[in-house]
Formats: sequence, C-alpha cells, structure tokens
Amino acid sequence: MCNIQTVYSMSQLHITLPKNKKLTPTMVKQFRFAVYEHYKAHGRMFTWREHITPYRVVVSEVMLQQTHTDRVAQKFDSFIEQFPTFHALAAAPFDQLLRLWKGLGYNRRAQALQKIARLVVDQHAGQLPDDPRALQSFPGLGSATAASVVAFVYNQPTVFIETNIRTVFIYTFFSDYTGIKDIDVLPLVQQTLDRDDPRQWYYALMDYGAMLKKTVGNVSRLSAHYTKQSRFEGSDRQIRGMILQVLLDLPGLDDQALVAAVAKAMAPKATIAKEPLRVTRILQNLCQEKFVYCRHGGWWVAR
Repeated sequence: MCNIQTVYSMSQLHITLPKNKKLTPTMVKQFRFAVYEHYKAHGRMFTWREHITPYRVVVSEVMLQQTHTDRVAQKFDSFIEQFPTFHALAAAPFDQLLRLWKGLGYNRRAQALQKIARLVVDQHAGQLPDDPRALQSFPGLGSATAASVVAFVYNQPTVFIETNIRTVFIYTFFSDYTGIKDIDVLPLVQQTLDRDDPRQWYYALMDYGAMLKKTVGNVSRLSAHYTKQSRFEGSDRQIRGMILQVLLDLPGLDDQALVAAVAKAMAPKATIAKEPLRVTRILQNLCQEKFVYCRHGGWWVAR
C-alpha cells in the first residue's frame, strides 16, 4: 500500500518516493487530485491565460523569466496594446520597446523578444512553430521555455520544469532529500503529466507551487540548481538599467555627462561617481550588445 501522508490544510501532500522512482497509479491519482483541487478553489487569473494566442503566450513566457507574476500582470496588457502582434513588435523601434519594458528588468529579454518576433515574421511566415526543438534555436528560449510555450499554445504534452513546478515536486516527493537535481525531477513530471489537458495541468501545478512558496517557504533551496540572487543595489545590472534609462530621457549625452547623470540618478547610495571607468566599461558592453550606439560623441539607445 502506498505510503501517502495528506496534509489537509491547503491540500498539501507528501508522498514517499519509491526507491525505483516509479510512481504507482494511486500515487499519481492522489497527487493530481491535490493539485487540481487547489486549482479549482484558488487558481490564479491572468490575462495571458484568458485569451491564448501564440504571440501572447510567447510574450508572457519571456516576461515571466526571472520576474514575479504580479509585476508581469501590471505590464502585460499595456505591452499587448502597444505591440499587439509579432509583426507589430518586429517593426517597433527598440527604444520604444525598452520604454514599455521598464520595471520588468533583464533588458536582454526585451531584445530577445523582438528578435523572436522578427524570426517568426521573416522565417516562419508569421506562424509560431509547434516543435520545441525548433523554438530552442530562438533567442532567449531555452529548452524549458520552448517546451512551456508549446504546451500553453498548442496544448501539447511537453515536459519541462520551472521554479514553481520544481517547488511542487521537491516538496511532495523529495522532502527528506537535499541537492535534488532536475534530472531526478523530470521523470516525475513526465509520469504525472495530464496528457489530456497539459495546459491546464501546468497552470494548476504552477499555482500549487506559488501557494507552497507562501505557506512553507522557499523549498527550491533543496535543489542542486538553487542559487541565491546576487545583490541588485550597486550591481552592474543596476548600472546597466540606469544607463539605458538616462539615455532614454536624455539622449545624446557624451561620456562625462552620462557618468554624471547616472551617478545623480543613483544617489545617495551610489559610489559610481568615483568609478567612471566602471560606467564606461558597462557602456561599452551595452554598445557591443547593440543596446546603445555612439554618434558624434554622444550616446543613444538603439532604435
């Protein structure tokens, strides 16, 4: 008989994983029941779930990389209103896109998203491929995001892990383990997958994981892949974002004026006024990545 301990509060469930890592039908049934019951009662409503198109799914999945859902929810509708299709996004000036992306962080994702749109338009006649292997070749789409896009757009039974899904499986099946690798989790994701409706199943898993994070804490620390996010204040990442914001507001600044403007914008905690070479280094990196360009001694955000 299965060794299953049900925690009735919030439908949380612990299942002792068999030594051979093969779940019994009863285990799968109990697990799905707990996840779906929570989803029926507490499923989250997001606009990208309510009206599903290939474009809306791609935008939401790229936005959700390393960004909390509440922040994406605040930005998604205005982004879609401004850039409603792959064609509109592909043709948009990059500085316009970057203005709307403000607050989502990791500006490389905005750049990758526009490159994806251009690939879809230029090489796929405006149609998003339904093969995860094809999508993995797109900028900014790793194997997990490519698989999630196919699951959500085409309701295909792909197998992938993201942070909330990882939380669910570690909490449920690996509560007595540490250093858990995704390669150990993926077979369980595959065994428990609802192949009749993978889209809703993954929504339910993610919402269950979000609940667990709030009620039992960050279980993902048990993962071998867990890394603590580096400090943002005063980091190169913060300075990159500030350089771009300054140039969006004050295009054409020369090197000296740009360093001064960035230091002023980051005051009073900033020390970069004493580190002009650091700003210059980051600026050159942004130039190499085609975020900015220099013209007649002044700096501008790429268009």
